[in-house]
Amino acid sequence: MSAADPPRAPRDPFPALPTLPMFETLDWFEAKGRVRDGWVPYGGGVLPSLRVALDPLGIECRDLRLDRDLYARFVADAGYARRPEYSGSRQVEKKLEHFALAVLLKLRPDDVYIDVASSDSPVPQIYEALYGCRAFAQDLLYPEGVQGNRIGGDASRMPVAANFASKLALHCAFEHFEEDSDVRFLREVERVLRPGGRCCILPLYIAEEYAIQTDPAIAGPEGVRFETDAILYRAAGWGQGHGRFYSPERLRSRLLAHLEGLTASVVHFVNEKEFDPQCYLKFALLLEKPA
Repeated sequence: MSAADPPRAPRDPFPALPTLPMFETLDWFEAKGRVRDGWVPYGGGVLPSLRVALDPLGIECRDLRLDRDLYARFVADAGYARRPEYSGSRQVEKKLEHFALAVLLKLRPDDVYIDVASSDSPVPQIYEALYGCRAFAQDLLYPEGVQGNRIGGDASRMPVAANFASKLALHCAFEHFEEDSDVRFLREVERVLRPGGRCCILPLYIAEEYAIQTDPAIAGPEGVRFETDAILYRAAGWGQGHGRFYSPERLRSRLLAHLEGLTASVVHFVNEKEFDPQCYLKFALLLEKPA
């Protein structure tokens, strides 16, 4: 976006959204007995049944085996060994996520890419260097507005023109979108994406029941609020206030049933453990805007 671009017109931030439940704090859930201790069940014993559950609901899902040779080349070219942003087990998972995003987005030199909820991620620089696209980093923590390659403010109301970007992505971010910001963000994707563009969200966390995971040490002091029809998992020591897990039914009713200008499909990664036993990337949500 150049300085000559007109500011986007004000609009209702909640256009035609589905009816959502009320939101309450951790104290309310504890008083109602709707809290379970521990982490949301998510692993080998649960994931196969979740993949099978998508098809009867009419949710398009395709299996994808990631290429290990292409991954090794990507990691070497990206220079992760020289990057301080990630370390240890965190880097192991993030490298796979960044590679999978690049595969699904099919980045090209003529793309304008937005890394949503980017924080300190090196992804914008990596994608620019490897694919020649123009890359922007967006985050609520940045100063409001567009400054260089940074877009500050709410991801559901980005200060950019319609059809601004051809590719968007979120990695380990969408589950932290609180209250109805996940629904509002998909509406913003419809506005910001160019025809023929793609948005990829990964990991897409799916569980047997609609659940939100929280660390009470974060959620309590910050007053984080949760949907009253969700099951709340109290994960002490997790370090995050909000992590949403969609059940297959809630994925359809909350998100996919209300898309207007986008098509959606779920990608199921079948060989994430071949890259490292610590990797947990299993599902992604791929949104496309028809050309």
